[in-house]
Amino acid sequence: MAIDGIEAPSPPSQSQSSSHFGQPRHFYVAVDRLQFKMETLVDLLGVAGRRTCLPMVVCCSSRDELDAVCSAVTNLPYISLSSLYSDLVEAERIRILENFRQATVSWNQNVTAQSGDDSETGKDKQKSHMIVVTDACLPVLASGESTISARVLINYEFPIKKETYMRRMATCLAADGVVINMVVGGEVVTLKSIEESSNLVIPEMPINISEIL
Repeated sequence: MAIDGIEAPSPPSQSQSSSHFGQPRHFYVAVDRLQFKMETLVDLLGVAGRRTCLPMVVCCSSRDELDAVCSAVTNLPYISLSSLYSDLVEAERIRILENFRQATVSWNQNVTAQSGDDSETGKDKQKSHMIVVTDACLPVLASGESTISARVLINYEFPIKKETYMRRMATCLAADGVVINMVVGGEVVTLKSIEESSNLVIPEMPINISEIL
């Protein structure tokens, strides 16, 4: 599914930014063929990623997919990109998580009011922030790590097990965040199974994704 004909949203107004839906909302994007999946992700980020300071997490099942996503996204000028993987040194992991938590604070405080700042520092602060993470490297709440609390969680690789889906939510998503599931072919059946067993409602994502952000 290519996401065509969508204009990048303008920065949200104060009333839009401060609205709270109270609980996560779940959607799916059906991709016709596997070879179109990365293109669809980049299309998604071309809209969502232009939200000032928007904190996002992309979950992958494997390191290979993480590397592929990072390679595709790294040159997008409106996204500040980081990744969490198994051989990352602990100090760098702590730094990445702390910087992302600061980004979520900025989002919650509506720093989009600073959009008139034309300095390089101002531009950096206005970028959306994205962490790409494998399931093996999600925050470990039992060991004292805090949740990432992203506004948007994208399941680039849809999990096979309900437990994995729920863990991604618990460790990565803000209480009123948005989950976007990318599904290819037969994965729609798996999604419907998780939807039913978890008492979730997962409709297809609106074409104009700014409506759900």
